[in-house]
Amino acid sequence: MAKRVLVKFSGEALAGQEGYGIDTSILNFIAQEIKKLIEEGIEVAVVVGGGNIIRGVTAAKDGIISRTSGDYMGMLATVINGVAIQEALENIGLEARLQTAIDMHEIGESFIIRRAIRHLEKGRVVIFAAGTGNPYFTTDTAATLRASEIGADFLIKATKVDGVYDKDPAKYDDASKLDEVSYDKALSDDIKVMDDTAIALAKENKLPIIVCNMFKKDNLLAIINGDTSLCSVVK
Repeated sequence: MAKRVLVKFSGEALAGQEGYGIDTSILNFIAQEIKKLIEEGIEVAVVVGGGNIIRGVTAAKDGIISRTSGDYMGMLATVINGVAIQEALENIGLEARLQTAIDMHEIGESFIIRRAIRHLEKGRVVIFAAGTGNPYFTTDTAATLRASEIGADFLIKATKVDGVYDKDPAKYDDASKLDEVSYDKALSDDIKVMDDTAIALAKENKLPIIVCNMFKKDNLLAIINGDTSLCSVVK
């Protein structure tokens, strides 16, 4: 069993059937799944994307908004989602702290690695928002960076599928799930687990990436307890 993990949720997943905004039922589901980990004594950090509100690359596509400004808008979207997750966790009795890579003291703490680790040691869920604080870096890269900084045993990428496939399972009935993928194969075959910068950073720090379905009840706890049939591992 891992002692400390970082879970990366996509912003789009928070939108539910609407495709945008925040679905509070999904927020509650995520909070309940995290609570099960905390009750087992596992230290949990969270990174969430902002795609349910805005994606920087998409916003900058027609050139009206610059890529830099688009990315900063995306970072602010992750802060909105981070506040929502913090509220959902506290609503069910957990302690949570929001740390932002861009200073906004009225909303959350500034990112300080020693403070983050101390929160984790005290059983608080730490939510890292605003990406890395720099444009041109995705929340996948931010999640890998933060997981490496806090010394997480592994990074869980919670998605809508139960692992990595050799082709898109939504399009191909004969798609096969890959139980284990090497960092090098993920990079050379352009397997879209995470972006290349995130995978390269995980490889450099020997950080395993676990890809699983976030919408299956008890999945996170089962995987952390060693059930690898429910996921794919990149290492």
